[in-house]
Amino acid sequence: METALLGSFLSAMATVLGVVPILFVKKLSEKWKDVLVAFTAGIMVSASTFGLMPQAIKESGILALSLGLITGVLLLDLIENNIPHIDVENKPGYTNMDSKALLVLIALFIHNIPEGLSTGFSYASEQVSLGPTVAIAIGAQNMPEGLILAVFLMNSQATKLKAVIMAALTGLMEMVSAIVGYFTASSLQNVVGYGLAFAAGAMLFIVYKELIPESHGHGYERSSTYSFIFGLLIMVYITQIFG
Repeated sequence: METALLGSFLSAMATVLGVVPILFVKKLSEKWKDVLVAFTAGIMVSASTFGLMPQAIKESGILALSLGLITGVLLLDLIENNIPHIDVENKPGYTNMDSKALLVLIALFIHNIPEGLSTGFSYASEQVSLGPTVAIAIGAQNMPEGLILAVFLMNSQATKLKAVIMAALTGLMEMVSAIVGYFTASSLQNVVGYGLAFAAGAMLFIVYKELIPESHGHGYERSSTYSFIFGLLIMVYITQIFG
């Protein structure tokens, strides 16, 4: 339990780590944003393909993998269709900080719930190395998310301190949902495989719906592709180390 709490906390607080560059750099180049997002995508694909999916089959079978993965995709699709997504570049003129910031905060709260559940389910698995692997993958995804949130808030004329606090709050929601996922899976062992498959589906949806298109839309496709492959390999090595 202590390991699960620590892993979910570090993964969730990676959102705050993503805010750090804004404290020292006023503007991050489009190329570096694309490269970082693609690197994150590679990490998440690797964790899903080589970690979550095989373990889901091992714990609950191929049917559980199919049902859980589809459920994860459908839930994320539902969230994406009904919750506003952060779009920094198309909203540079925001001045009503409080109402817009509240909207963004609510959106990220809801987006972070499936990610937290993914971490919790993974720590409840009988494969000890899976929890840290997924926590690293989710944490890597949280860092560019925190960066985007910080840029949005700075464009909305928020203070740097407020950006850090709001990033921490979104991370807190992820940690709470991770704890819920952990206790749910621990109490009902037969749902662990479904939970792992759900996590894989949620992560793959984020990759193909958000991260890859975002990293290939500004003319830096080649750099982003290499970054994606590098991120995938890094996670393979991490998986081997923890395994």
